[in-house]
Amino acid sequence: MMPVHLRDSVIPKHEQLRAILLHKCTKELQPGDLMTSERKLMQDYGVSRITVREAIGQLVNEGHLVRVRGKGTFVAHRPVQSKLHLASFTEEMRAQGHKPTTVVLQCEEDAAPEATAKALRIAPGTSAYHVKRLRLADGEPVSVDDGWYNAALLPGLLDLDLTGSIYRATADRYGMPIDRAEQTVSADGASQDIATLLGIKKGAPVMYFDRVSFSGPTPVEHARSWYRSDRYQLQMEVQGERTQRSV
Repeated sequence: MMPVHLRDSVIPKHEQLRAILLHKCTKELQPGDLMTSERKLMQDYGVSRITVREAIGQLVNEGHLVRVRGKGTFVAHRPVQSKLHLASFTEEMRAQGHKPTTVVLQCEEDAAPEATAKALRIAPGTSAYHVKRLRLADGEPVSVDDGWYNAALLPGLLDLDLTGSIYRATADRYGMPIDRAEQTVSADGASQDIATLLGIKKGAPVMYFDRVSFSGPTPVEHARSWYRSDRYQLQMEVQGERTQRSV
């Protein structure tokens, strides 16, 4: 559709322009694409620089666009959202319309670290499966997952395709569906290793997860994960306790 000059109406011009640019962001352009310059937008739509900056500013504040000094304004990467429920990364991404991919970084059987042995309720020094993976959504790195698994419960796990859902494998192949987890979430600064894998600077903010996953009463997985805070958001519903009043 060819640009046309905006007309005066009950809808302010900056709101008209915002709607046009929002459509471009979500329907025509891809994350990382350069947005049309302010000068070109002024010419195409017959509006002032103030109007253009107001429309773009709103989209920046809403997270649809991002300004890069000296380079221009770009379409922002769409953040992945989690509703803080138990699901595999693969299933969660597909449910949100993202294309998940996984790169297996490490896959070995080794003596479980002390904290992992305690979490999995195995004797210190017991061998366990260690799987470290880089998780991506729509080709962009989102997290690094470093998981340990009870080898006695999941024999042959390392022979499977670990680019897919391990949770699906525990359920379908071993009859041990993951149905509960104990998890802590905290803020952290990315180490050099994590920063390199996620494509961010060392010390950049990340969300750190430490999770023990269970099948029934049995711990199956102890995993640590680092998520890019600019590409992953936690969404939750908080409810207040009901109070009973006695008369």
